[in-house]
Amino acid sequence: MMKNKLLALYKDESGATAVEYGLIAGVMAAILVAALGLFGDKLKDLFGVIADEIGKATDDIKKEE
Repeated sequence: MMKNKLLALYKDESGATAVEYGLIAGVMAAILVAALGLFGDKLKDLFGVIADEIGKATDDIKKEE
C-alpha cells in the first residue's frame, strides 16, 4: 500500500510545469540583469533625451496657450 502511494507520487508530474516556469523566469531575470548591466548607461542616456524632448514639447504647448 505504501509502495503504491510512493509510486503514484513519483509518477505525478503536476508540479513539473511550475518548476519549468520557475526556471524560465529565473533565466529571463538573469538575462535582464545582464542586459541592464551592459546597456544601463546607454539606456539612461536614451531615456534622458526622451524626457528632455517631452519637456520641450510640453513647454511649447504651454507657450501656445
